[in-house]
Amino acid sequence: MERKKTKLLKNTDVLVIGAGNAAMCSALAARENGADVKVLEAASIEDRGGNSTYTAGAMRVVFNSIDDLKKIMDLSEEEILSTDFGTYTFENYFDDMSRVTQFKADPDMVETLVSKSHETLVWMRQKGVRFQPSYGRQAFKVQEKFKFWGGLAVEAWGGGPGLVDGLHQAALKEGINVKYGVRAVTLLRDDKTAAVIGVRCNNNGIYEDFYAKAVILACGGFESNAEWRTRYLGPGWDLAKVRGTRHNMGDGIKMALDVGAMPYGNWSGCHSVAWDQNAPEFGDLSVGDGFQKHSYPFSVMINANGKRFLDEGADFRNYTYAKYGRIILEQPGQFAWQVFDSKVKHLQRDEYRIKQVTKIQAQSLNELAEKMDGVEAGAFIKTINEFNSAVQRNIKFDPNIKDGKSTNSLRIPKSNWANTIDKPPFEAFQVTCGITFTFGGLKVDGQGRVLNVSGDPIEGLFAAGELLGGLFYFNYPGGTGLTSGAVFGKIAGSNAGSLKSA
Repeated sequence: MERKKTKLLKNTDVLVIGAGNAAMCSALAARENGADVKVLEAASIEDRGGNSTYTAGAMRVVFNSIDDLKKIMDLSEEEILSTDFGTYTFENYFDDMSRVTQFKADPDMVETLVSKSHETLVWMRQKGVRFQPSYGRQAFKVQEKFKFWGGLAVEAWGGGPGLVDGLHQAALKEGINVKYGVRAVTLLRDDKTAAVIGVRCNNNGIYEDFYAKAVILACGGFESNAEWRTRYLGPGWDLAKVRGTRHNMGDGIKMALDVGAMPYGNWSGCHSVAWDQNAPEFGDLSVGDGFQKHSYPFSVMINANGKRFLDEGADFRNYTYAKYGRIILEQPGQFAWQVFDSKVKHLQRDEYRIKQVTKIQAQSLNELAEKMDGVEAGAFIKTINEFNSAVQRNIKFDPNIKDGKSTNSLRIPKSNWANTIDKPPFEAFQVTCGITFTFGGLKVDGQGRVLNVSGDPIEGLFAAGELLGGLFYFNYPGGTGLTSGAVFGKIAGSNAGSLKSA
């Protein structure tokens, strides 16, 4: 049967594919250059924003003083007096990116991300996006004063939904049109020059052609595509839960590869976390990121064999959480239990207290062992006893620093925050792997232009957000994804918008 096609005769200057953080920053930056901008979003208006909507809204940014933070967010005198924000320098950020990616991250991309992080968030604030201190996630109270840890002090007001709403409100004010329920499927090219001149889209079975001087792909990675996950990440990844949107099927990457784009980055890697065992297959906006379980540095994690399988205290949560999902997926049955005693209950993040949680509680470890579905009870008790005996008791526990409170003589140590598990009531939370986004994608130059396999720019084609390759390998510093989306989105939009008069 011949498919229907409607060709839209009205051209635009810039077409943005996607409607999340990177996409809308691209759109706003292109509009600043006077370009007419149209945004095409595969999701409905209720489910717009891609993975950005499902995040907590944390954004990692350089700040050398409280004055730098005040340029990004409103801070009351009370907040300033009661908080030790510390600093997070260019060197800190660059070193963290290099260290957690095992020095494989593209140094030019890292330098761009880090050097432009502060000015980009200032720009977003000028557009109407609101930011606040990330108290609930990144600070503990010590002697009546909040102290931030891990270099991450800023989050969008209202989390991911607040960030997306703020960007869309800004776009509305600037006359940027967003068309929903339209999935881009093919890039259109000029027959003579091979330049990208538009996009063919599927709109409920009707194929529409949109034409533009520049196309910006900002429609996510391939984490929602179970077949691609298994193909590129490896066997078993079809069993992972998807933390966010169901719409990130790798469409933008595929379209670009089909016109000769260079694959780039860590195609076998992804951002994956400890996620509630009984969470749905895809993200649920009514819960958001509440299914994550990220207080594990203060727990011990136990697999089906009743054994620990990783160092829960290897580093701050910011620098380990994005790689531990993979390790959980590798365990028997693809699950683990996070076990806490009452000494650290007050340190648990808010996500441990939501209604939709897989949790058990007991007054004794033996009772807890019997309630832990799928776990060898005897092996669990032995593991806890060995762990308790190995904890160093002469080192003070401090959640704000890597305190060196560790274990001795265990095959798998706990390097920091090692407390005995001995004070009832005891709690355990069952988790599996939740995939956030994939690390492999497209190669771009310093202007956000997509490069072909020869290393030359594909005329008219730009990219930003999750579908960029080269920035993340193996692991990820918390809060970097939204910042990189905004930074590279703004770059792509500014340069695409400059083509309006070409």
